Amino acid sequence: MAQATQEFGEWPLKRLMTEVCGSGHKSADDLTRAQATEAFERVLADEPDSTTLGAFWLANRWKRNTPEELGAYVDVMCERVEYAEPDADPVDCGANYDGKGRSAILGVAAGVVAAAAGTPVVVHSGDRVPTQKQDAYKHVLDELGVHTELTPSDSADMVDETGFGFYYQPAFNPAIDDLFDRRDMMGVRTFVNTIETLANPAGASVHLGSFYHLAFAKKVVDTFVESEFHDLDRVLMFQGMEGYDDVRPGYTKVAEWDAAGGSDGDGESDGDEAGSEGASFDDFEIETAEYGMDLEEADLAVDDVAAESAAITGEVLAGERDGAFADAVAVNAALRIYAREDADSIEAGLETAREAIDDGSALAVLEELRAF
Repeated sequence: MAQATQEFGEWPLKRLMTEVCGSGHKSADDLTRAQATEAFERVLADEPDSTTLGAFWLANRWKRNTPEELGAYVDVMCERVEYAEPDADPVDCGANYDGKGRSAILGVAAGVVAAAAGTPVVVHSGDRVPTQKQDAYKHVLDELGVHTELTPSDSADMVDETGFGFYYQPAFNPAIDDLFDRRDMMGVRTFVNTIETLANPAGASVHLGSFYHLAFAKKVVDTFVESEFHDLDRVLMFQGMEGYDDVRPGYTKVAEWDAAGGSDGDGESDGDEAGSEGASFDDFEIETAEYGMDLEEADLAVDDVAAESAAITGEVLAGERDGAFADAVAVNAALRIYAREDADSIEAGLETAREAIDDGSALAVLEELRAF
């Protein structure tokens, strides 16, 4: 232990548990940035005993992480990420990596439509990530015949050649991938499930994500601000299905953060509640039926998530399918277009998205992806 202390500092995880964060969610203290940094460096170096690591992860879950802690964890992770930035500046979509098990994954179709409309999009995921180990972006793309186990450099080329790119976690974020077995043994989600979605492997200036409660969107924004690695211009998040970046049908909330400040009129600037000084954080409510997505969550349910999502994607992009899935893809594409400010409203993004489907541009992008 003396060697570990000399190498890492003064805060092994057991000491953090005893003196800082291990006394329960009501009485535990938060870690300083320095403590959180050292803790995660130890974790990624495989230094802690398995029991201690599990206890530390649970303690973080009980007490709930602060943006300062999460920002430190993100920065330690990002130091080990292999970044490959395309010439294009895409929208970064890092959905929950442990996947979906009940409803179709629409992000591939929505991203391809957005790309066809002129908004480059990057998606990233792992392969059966704990705890759910269900279907994610990779599995839909595999079913579509698109190569997914790419080097980061190849992923960047994919973005520039097609407008849509997939980054594979084991290739660009091997340090987190190496935690697979320990995470699997936990049986519950940890802060790793949050930070891995914020890796931003393409170095995008816009992040798109989802939340269940608005407080989580504010925490993500504050985490990006606390991160010394990331320097984003915009973050757009909305209430998603199964924690994924597919917008929830019906009455739902959207959160929008702009580093430059200002408001587009859909919501009221609220920079004091999230983000940094001079920035704006707006949240506003939408009814998806007003954008043509007049359906219930049950209408998007499927039995085989990967296979059926791929089939739906191909049919919608080819203009061979209308109804609930086509409407949902168009709205999700519109949100990506709006996130990058390639349209000044969701309505304008929706019009552009539908044109990209109708004129065959979206199907052409899919064919380019298959040929890449």
